[in-house]
Amino acid sequence: MNSENTGDREGATDKTLMAQFVFENDLNSILKLDTPITNAPLARWQRKAKEGACSSANTSVNSSILSPMKAANRSHSSSKTPSKTPGKSQGKLQGTPSRAGGDRFIPNRSAMQMDVASFLLSKENEPTDQSPTKKEQQKAWAVNLNGFDMEDAKILRLGGKSLNAPEGYQNNLKVLYSQKTPGSSKKPSRYIPSMPDRVLDAPEIRNDYYLNLIDWSSLNLLAVALNDSVYLWNYLSGDIILLLQMENSEEYISSVSWIKEGNYLAVGTSNAEVQLWDVQQQKRLRNMVSHSSRVGSLSWNNHILSSGSRTGHIHHHDVRVAQHHVATLTGHTQEVCGLKWSPDGRYLASGANDNLVNIWSCVQGDSGEFTPVQTFTQHQGAVKAVSWCPWQSNVLATGGGTSDRHIRIWNVCSGTCLNSVDTHSQVCSILWSTNYKELISGHGFAQNQLVLWKYPTMTRVTELKGHNSRVLSLAMSPDGSTVASAAADETLRLWKCFEVDPVTKKEKEKARSSKSIIHQSIR
Repeated sequence: MNSENTGDREGATDKTLMAQFVFENDLNSILKLDTPITNAPLARWQRKAKEGACSSANTSVNSSILSPMKAANRSHSSSKTPSKTPGKSQGKLQGTPSRAGGDRFIPNRSAMQMDVASFLLSKENEPTDQSPTKKEQQKAWAVNLNGFDMEDAKILRLGGKSLNAPEGYQNNLKVLYSQKTPGSSKKPSRYIPSMPDRVLDAPEIRNDYYLNLIDWSSLNLLAVALNDSVYLWNYLSGDIILLLQMENSEEYISSVSWIKEGNYLAVGTSNAEVQLWDVQQQKRLRNMVSHSSRVGSLSWNNHILSSGSRTGHIHHHDVRVAQHHVATLTGHTQEVCGLKWSPDGRYLASGANDNLVNIWSCVQGDSGEFTPVQTFTQHQGAVKAVSWCPWQSNVLATGGGTSDRHIRIWNVCSGTCLNSVDTHSQVCSILWSTNYKELISGHGFAQNQLVLWKYPTMTRVTELKGHNSRVLSLAMSPDGSTVASAAADETLRLWKCFEVDPVTKKEKEKARSSKSIIHQSIR
């Protein structure tokens, strides 16, 4: 009995020592990082493998499950992995984990061509070098298929400068983002001085709306009529010359006009005379009498001088012959205060106090008489401001007096009004710019200002203020940069409102010189 008890105690002691040994062995295995954890839950694929093995062998669960405490089982589970995942189709292969016990696929980067991949990625971002012919062909295809070039329709650009749309092109896709803000790409407007460059005294200038008292010659001489005298002011030197003075103090000068060459000056007087003066000799060449009342407007067309009088008649004078009066135009019933030949010499525009604008042809009609080819009746006031567009010979600008206050743009060929704008003040004179597509107008009450207009939209560019009384007449310098305004405040002001940028001026001069060389070679 004692021996049996002693044997039982020894067996229990052996089991305890064995369990302790197994525990220490498992603990050492856990502390080793490069060996699998044997007592941890099995991986999913291991559980699937055991379940499949159990179902195929149809054995009992107790006999099929391997004890995780045995070393043989541990080595078997850690050293071998199934070639195929149980439950999956045999068409797909399961990747072998890189470490025992792992369940993730880790690619082998050493087998990858990283340099080749980097080269291909960088090559995609580089612009492809294509021949000009291929580029043009692709552009033509894009335009034919889409109606626009795809390069111009890009919304986002990652690098390089943003593309400029061609002139007149409207992108329907609307650019959302750009490297530059819309304000930075806008062309800056030119500087227009708000103050006059010079102010000259004009004592005793007549405050009469219907007279034309200043004109600027191609030789840079400004003719100014002051009551009964005509003065010439040299813009370059500043010299002042008294050209003529009426013999009778009660008579006065009513109009002045330079010939295109700038060496002869036509003068209209209150006693119905039209005088022709040689400026260089300061001598009167002839005195032409045909009107019965004062001559308030004059205009040259080569050797033909046209004059308008208070009676409403317009006379053509051929200054080369003794019998100077060659034609009479009778289309107005009141004083003709606006008179101007077109730049090409085909038409004569006349405005009068009867609110009419007549367009006359340079040739006589079939009946042998001059009749207006167009008559505009839209103005509600006297029309003194009459001016032809220098780059469109069939476009005319007219301005009405206090009762009208409108500037109207006409096509004299079709007789249509292209545009009309209410200036809210009396229009005394209009001039077109030769340097910009703009025109300037002089006004009376209430601002007495000069206004620059953008053509053809007729939007205001700026206003030039300085006169204390209404502006009577305007004149343009031969280079088109300066405008002279004569007002009832007895001052003459020079405004540099159309001055050209020096770089642009040099380019124009070079273009003119190259044209002259070409003409000489042709001759």
